[in-house]
Parts: sequence; structure tokens; C-alpha cells
Amino acid sequence: MEAALLSFCNWSTLAVCAALKLPQISAVLAARSARGISLSSLLLELAGFLVFLRYQCHYGYPPLTYLECPILIAQDVILLLCVFHFNGNVKQAAPYIAVLVCSWFTLTLQKWIIDLAMNLCTFISAASKFAQLQCLWRTRDSGAVSALTWSLSAYTCAILIRFVIMLALNIWVTATVLRYRKTVIKTE
Repeated sequence: MEAALLSFCNWSTLAVCAALKLPQISAVLAARSARGISLSSLLLELAGFLVFLRYQCHYGYPPLTYLECPILIAQDVILLLCVFHFNGNVKQAAPYIAVLVCSWFTLTLQKWIIDLAMNLCTFISAASKFAQLQCLWRTRDSGAVSALTWSLSAYTCAILIRFVIMLALNIWVTATVLRYRKTVIKTE
């Protein structure tokens, strides 16, 4: 039963990721505007996906563990181009894309670089979300931001809540075991 649930979660997450940014891209195209979308958030998200994908490839993880990343990167690049297009200059995207491409190779020049980058991935991802929130709070206008895209993103993260809960409970059990461990007094 648990294996079937895990399989469902894996495949449903992959399916959601395959279409994750499509509502956002569609909303931007329909509005003919990128109003409300944080460029910083988008760039940080791209950086996080790039680091994760490069780490997985570099260390030879099975493709099913990172298959959604190339799909998400492609969707984010399309969204990035849409943002620059509707902000008036697609050519401004070139330096950002060049930095991302160069980063792909730079990340694995030294083992410590890719390891450090991967350790920072959660912070990069969190910074991406805060950048989007900050943009929304500053402008008080969600503009062309897709609630569906953010809802789908929440779904992909909700799958991981189970593991966080299990981690917390396992730590709690470990601490309780240590707390109630009887000390054995040796008698001679």
C-alpha cells in the first residue's frame, strides 16, 4: 500500500511539474503583460533548479529523481523570455541566460562548489518565494501572476510534508529513547 502511494506521489508530482508553469505562461500571454511577476524570484528559481539538476547529473543519480528539473527549467526560460518581451526588451534576457549557461559548467569545476551550491539550494528556493511575495506586497497588485501555478507548486511541495513529519517524529522518538535510557551500573 505504501509503495503504491509513493509511486502515485512520484508520478503525480512529475505530471504536475510537466505543466507547472503553463498556466503562468498562458496568463502572461493572455494579459500581454508580466505585471506582478518578480524577475528576481524567477531568476532565483531558475538558479535553484539549475543547481539541483547539475548536482543530480554530476553525482550520477537516476534520471527519475530529477526528471522534472529540465522540464521546469525550460518552462522558466520561456517565462523569462515572456517577462522580458512584455517589459520591452527580450535582448536583456541574454546576459541572464549566459550566466545560467556558464554556471552549468562552473558548478562542477571543484567538488566543493557543487556541494556548497546544493546545500544553499533550499535557501535559494526560499529566497525566490520571498522575492515574489515582496513584489506582490510592494505593488499590491497580482497582475498576471497565476494562482493556479502557485497552487500546483504547493501541491508538489505538499508531498514532502510526509517526510518532514516523519523526520520530526523520528527525532522525537530518538530523543525520548535517549531520555529514558537506563544507565547500567557495573558492580564488581
